[in-house]
Amino acid sequence: MIKEQIETGKTVEQAIQAACEKLGLSSDEVQYEVLEMPKKGFLGFGASMARVRVYKEYSKSAKAAEYLKEVLNAMGFPNVEIDIKEEEQSALLMLKGDGLGVVIGRRGETLDALQYLSGLVANKMEGEYYRITLDSGNYREKREKTLEELARKLANNAVRTGRSSTLEPMNPYERRIIHAAVQQVPGATSSSIGGEPNRRIVISSTNPRKPFGGRSRSRDGESGRRPKYGERRNYWKDNESSASETGSPVSDMANQENRFQKSGEIGIQRASINDDKDKPLYSKIEL
Repeated sequence: MIKEQIETGKTVEQAIQAACEKLGLSSDEVQYEVLEMPKKGFLGFGASMARVRVYKEYSKSAKAAEYLKEVLNAMGFPNVEIDIKEEEQSALLMLKGDGLGVVIGRRGETLDALQYLSGLVANKMEGEYYRITLDSGNYREKREKTLEELARKLANNAVRTGRSSTLEPMNPYERRIIHAAVQQVPGATSSSIGGEPNRRIVISSTNPRKPFGGRSRSRDGESGRRPKYGERRNYWKDNESSASETGSPVSDMANQENRFQKSGEIGIQRASINDDKDKPLYSKIEL
């Protein structure tokens, strides 16, 4: 991208200065091309002014830095220096100055916002996508180490206890750091849930522990479902039938009757009992 201005003046220097003022740049930041040299003429006739083309060629990183400097000046930081480190299809803009804690913000939120806006400005220019990274006082490096330690700690805890941990919402850059660190812990895994800007990471074990007894404890035995009121009585009947196998007198009689019914002997048993009712209470006593 090229930013330029054509101006005239009595001298070349005056024309350049006029162009720089309109561009909002200093003479050290621009290049110029003399389009026409001034002429004095003769007796005031035939005189002409100098005409120059002042321009500055911008890269995407330079455009982002210029925009960032304007924003920082409006925030009350006119003396912040911006060092640009060019990389392939990306650039790191490092801020240097005093009192930049406000620029970083809580957990880097202000720094992230400025980085996002600077990236939008840079990518308004023609060409492929260009990534802008903004840093101040090596905050990014310190934050990355903190996130890696947190991820490894929670991953080891998930493997040991079988319990999952859900982290606070993070931006995509920080989520990538967490995912990469969790992958280094055997038996741990991570996934993202929710939507932006509240998307967060869940760290869990690949082999979570089962609840007590190897199955979920519930009021309905193995089904895992709470029984309805109508099913509760059947539940206790089932318990009574299972308890009958333990040998209680009532259950023994019921089981014996069931066996007789199956074998066809129940009629014989009852008949013998009824026959005894017709017999006298005492037998005849012979002297």
